[in-house]
Amino acid sequence: MRMAHAKKKKTSSHRQPGKKAVEEATAQVPKVQAKPAPGPITLCIDIGGTGLKAMLVDTKGKPVSERVRVETPKVPTPLQVLRKLDTLVKKLDKFDRVSVGFPGVIKRGVTYTAVNLHPAWYGFEFQKALEKRWKKPVRVANDASVQGYGAVKGVGVELTITLGTGMGSSLFTDGKLCPGLELGHHPWKKDKEYEDYLGKRGLDKYGKKHWNKLLLEAIEQTRKLFNWDHLYIGGGNAKKIDFKLPANVTVVSNEMGILGGVALWRY
Repeated sequence: MRMAHAKKKKTSSHRQPGKKAVEEATAQVPKVQAKPAPGPITLCIDIGGTGLKAMLVDTKGKPVSERVRVETPKVPTPLQVLRKLDTLVKKLDKFDRVSVGFPGVIKRGVTYTAVNLHPAWYGFEFQKALEKRWKKPVRVANDASVQGYGAVKGVGVELTITLGTGMGSSLFTDGKLCPGLELGHHPWKKDKEYEDYLGKRGLDKYGKKHWNKLLLEAIEQTRKLFNWDHLYIGGGNAKKIDFKLPANVTVVSNEMGILGGVALWRY
């Protein structure tokens, strides 16, 4: 008997997910209703190494919805992250514009580094990809910069650091951002960087007690380096701090990384 041999169809990692797959993914995300608010509503997104968070925010930076979160894909390529973001958007009310905090260097909407995500992000036109996908105006910035916008008071020199999968940082002078600061990748203690000690790798390697000791040293080091008037510490691992902070050092809510997104539309 003659056997028919069909050619194996090539599949592409860039092919869009099927309707059933999208429906199953979105069904796992709770429906969120927005409160009535004047002016444009901003969809603020925070992209992290372990989670993708989103919230609707009014023009004053106040939330008008609950926060929605999904896990970051195990292989966080741009396409996989975009698909996950689609599941968040489908479960949120209408919005007028989008702000995104991304863990890496951003220039004119293009991602140039993503140490804790995937090499495919290098040189990816993230802002254009979202605008094409959602048909809304989009602004993308470094996640620590967005967190800083949500935390700073606009007086003097203010530094924000975020402690999560990696270590983010943003520096402000009288409320104006000094762009491009990547303190986490600055050499510290022999041949390693701040992030090697204070990011998740450092926490896992050295343990909570020694990690706290290193953080205290880093606070003093950054004080000498920047002469900051106030330091804000955010990120998921800020809750692991177990020593008394100086009066001009404040732990801020992790939601600042979302709420600060509306500030991207002030300039």
